Amino acid sequence: MVHRGAGVIVVCGPSGSGKSTLLRRLFEEFPDKFGFSVSHTTRQPRPGEEDGKHYHFTSKEVMQDAIAKGEFLETAVFSNNMYGTSKAAVDRVSRSGKVCVLDIEVQGVQQVKETDLKPLYIFVKPPSLMVLEKRLKDRGTETDESMQRRLDTAKSELEYGSKPGNFDLVLVNDSLEKAYEQLRTFIMNAFDKQGECCD
Repeated sequence: MVHRGAGVIVVCGPSGSGKSTLLRRLFEEFPDKFGFSVSHTTRQPRPGEEDGKHYHFTSKEVMQDAIAKGEFLETAVFSNNMYGTSKAAVDRVSRSGKVCVLDIEVQGVQQVKETDLKPLYIFVKPPSLMVLEKRLKDRGTETDESMQRRLDTAKSELEYGSKPGNFDLVLVNDSLEKAYEQLRTFIMNAFDKQGECCD
């Protein structure tokens, strides 16, 4: 059972929106307050990735079996690979007394909304699709095909993220400093009211 007392934050946004950079800063500033939920995936590890740290790497068969048993809060498929957040991963962070942070796709957000969790929902968006495309190109990790797929996915994610009521905070990441300050202030205020965070 997922412990709800310590709080949960769901962060969503297109690949290239900068959400990982923002979250890294949050974890660096408050290492004792926030814990990252490590997702499962059926894709192969990339160079430098460690099992249990970056992802729990698993097979499609094992993951499908665990999903059938109800062990996952949310799952999504991207580029023929499965991704998901197990209830055990969230529970592990919550039991340590930290606020559990989930970095998930729109598919996952919609599934979490069907559970009894009451997280804080945050959507991070780029200033424009053009900026997003430039950021993805600058990474140098995308083929033309995967780039187009990411941009098509981003369009539908931005549409969902911009709809009133879907998220508690929609953050435009046009300046890292400004965006982080907004994120930090929002989280501080939200958890101060619950008496959970942050000194």
